Amino acid sequence: MVSKKIELMVGFFVALGIAAILMLSLKVADSGISGNGETYDLYAKFDNIGGLKVRSPIKVGGVVVGRVSNIVLDEEDYTPVVTLNIYAQYKNFSEATSVSILTAGLLGEQFIGLHPGFMDESVETLLPGDFIEDTKPALVLEELIGQFLFSQGSDD
Repeated sequence: MVSKKIELMVGFFVALGIAAILMLSLKVADSGISGNGETYDLYAKFDNIGGLKVRSPIKVGGVVVGRVSNIVLDEEDYTPVVTLNIYAQYKNFSEATSVSILTAGLLGEQFIGLHPGFMDESVETLLPGDFIEDTKPALVLEELIGQFLFSQGSDD
């Protein structure tokens, strides 16, 4: 009887440990089970997205305001279209907003940087489903090194 009680307690603590590891991994991944509340989608076309991935953060001045929810190839002109899933509390971006793909550190992960445009009476705000027109593609380190080496070799 005592050994069955000990086995039951060990099983309970193992299950509790597995649940704690699962919750910790969800917290570290910043995904959560329920998500982050209400969101809306904006779209942006880029010439080159580099190593951008789904779930990459979208930041304004270092503050995460959303996540990349989808990356597809436009069937008309074969350019990548990125779906920006923005948290609903950040809903007043103007049509003059620009978006660029940035890198965290020298070789870090890539993320979307939103640069809010000016706001006045003549500029409207972006509505859910709108495209952001002003985009800047990712800088690919290999291409930059290749351009540097090619320009050094052509001086002869």
